[in-house]
Amino acid sequence: MMNRTASICLSLLLIGSAAFAHSGVKNAAVKARMDAMSGIGASVEILGKMAKGEAAFDQTAARAAAAAIAGHAAEIPDFFRAQEDDPKSEAKVEIWSNFADFEQKSKELEEIATALSTGISSPDDLGPALKALGANCQACHKAYRE
Repeated sequence: MMNRTASICLSLLLIGSAAFAHSGVKNAAVKARMDAMSGIGASVEILGKMAKGEAAFDQTAARAAAAAIAGHAAEIPDFFRAQEDDPKSEAKVEIWSNFADFEQKSKELEEIATALSTGISSPDDLGPALKALGANCQACHKAYRE
């Protein structure tokens, strides 16, 4: 049976890696937001590999990954402000009918990741970090992603 940290990491990697599967996107605005989400996924993958012991813990790299997540999270509302669509998009229309909540979830992700960018000090910090990130990502994806 997978331990809790490994389970959280797997969930986050699946969430993050889904963005990598998009190809053939025609709408440049949709592609830009998918690229931002892919950036988040890549940074989560760095943290997940460290948490699972697949990569050595590196405080500088872990903090940089969290800072990158915060940077992308800050951009998310702007990427979605205009209601752009593409057949490859997984964005639900609820984003635009409840944009204030969507924007708040992005802000919360930014705040969590910003705190982690200075707070990750040891491998023991990775499990709680991924749990906090994962809860936010899952809440937003459940509400606003196909």
